[in-house]
Amino acid sequence: MRVITGTAKGRRLKFPEGTKTRPATDLVRGAIFSMLENLTEDWSEVLDLFSGSGALGIEALSRGAGHVDFVEREPKCCAVIKENLEKTGLSGQARVYCRDVAGALSFLNKEYNIVLMDPPYADTSIGSVISQVASSKLVGNRSIVVVTHSSRLPLAPEYPPLRQVKEHRHGDSCISIYRKEAIP
Repeated sequence: MRVITGTAKGRRLKFPEGTKTRPATDLVRGAIFSMLENLTEDWSEVLDLFSGSGALGIEALSRGAGHVDFVEREPKCCAVIKENLEKTGLSGQARVYCRDVAGALSFLNKEYNIVLMDPPYADTSIGSVISQVASSKLVGNRSIVVVTHSSRLPLAPEYPPLRQVKEHRHGDSCISIYRKEAIP
């Protein structure tokens, strides 16, 4: 696993062994960021939920994000994220919260431009988590929420006030992108 492009291009990222973490492939990460480049220019604040190895958030930093908050509950994964941030020279622009997503949603209180979510593919409660994120103060009118999930576990077209604006499939991986519904 490596950083695809940007300031840390080509740097190899460590993967947390002995965990159930499944990192997004280079192809899926590339597709995510290609879509994001067409949807927003503001990458100042990014939130990476279910961070795993930190690959999505590190890719965002490498491509010019100002700051990324990583949320991951597995201590082994948190250590790998910190190691990967050091290895890429991006640790000064990041913070790692080693706790579950529900706990992080209770204390994070700023608005993010981009929210990246790469939950376990077998997690059938992901719709509930998306609803919690959608109704939180973390998502503003210009925020984009990106969720990777199994194509066998389809997501709803809406998690009010979020509405799906794009969906892209790569084999079993599906990328769903949401934005707040425009208020008339």
